[in-house]
Amino acid sequence: NQEVKFNADFIKKNQDFYQAKVTNLNFQAPSSVSKINNWVSESTRGRINKIIERIEPDQVLFLLNAIYFKGKWTNEFDKQQTVQQPFYLTSGNQKQHPMMSQKGKYKYYENEQFQAASLPYGKDGKFSFYVFLPKQNSNLKSFYENLNADNWEKWMSQFSLREGLIRLPRFKMDYEITLNTALEALGIGEAFTNQADFSQMGQNFQISEVKHKTFVEVNEEGTEAAATTSVGVTAVSATVNQQPFQMIVDRPFFCAIRDNQTGSILFMGAILDP
Repeated sequence: NQEVKFNADFIKKNQDFYQAKVTNLNFQAPSSVSKINNWVSESTRGRINKIIERIEPDQVLFLLNAIYFKGKWTNEFDKQQTVQQPFYLTSGNQKQHPMMSQKGKYKYYENEQFQAASLPYGKDGKFSFYVFLPKQNSNLKSFYENLNADNWEKWMSQFSLREGLIRLPRFKMDYEITLNTALEALGIGEAFTNQADFSQMGQNFQISEVKHKTFVEVNEEGTEAAATTSVGVTAVSATVNQQPFQMIVDRPFFCAIRDNQTGSILFMGAILDP
């Protein structure tokens, strides 16, 4: 808000270390909401076109972070191989859904709970789409109970090249959530109260809300994704020859887009109903 004074050092650090674009707006002007949303739309190539509905009278600053990813599979799926097949929902019901199919060599890992495969993007495979499919006697709830940074790194180190068949649903997903409750549960509840110390930004500030929006589309050509946040871990992979595997992703699964050089996770989530 152009009427509020911020510490010059705070603004400078955002520009120097995050290459942030800093803009002063008249928060009373009706056009301010659309200016903020236009930045989000431009930064995500129109995939996310709105992050705020209105500006509340006590709001003085919006910190926005956008990420856009468009990856073409290293080996595209043949559209001729895509057929309608059943996908089994959590409810026990099933629906017919376009399932893509491909054979080849993939980085693959399997344990008692799940099968997992890595589908690379581009010529260099710097980024990959990881699919984790809980086995028939398991489910996503069990998977989540084991999903932590230590296990993630351990799993990543155990992927090895194997011949196999992957059948994967086409899907497009929008997701939106206010993260206040989750962040408070993680221990930063004070940031949302008047006990918060944001004095290096300016006077008497607290966080009102943290919003997160995601868009992901996966099809035969590859993946298009846009979002506002990411987390990271590091890992490596190994190569061993084993029997061909079959991975039929016809029930709820977990997936992630990972930078294989840094180990950073760009996106992660579960697909319950494609």
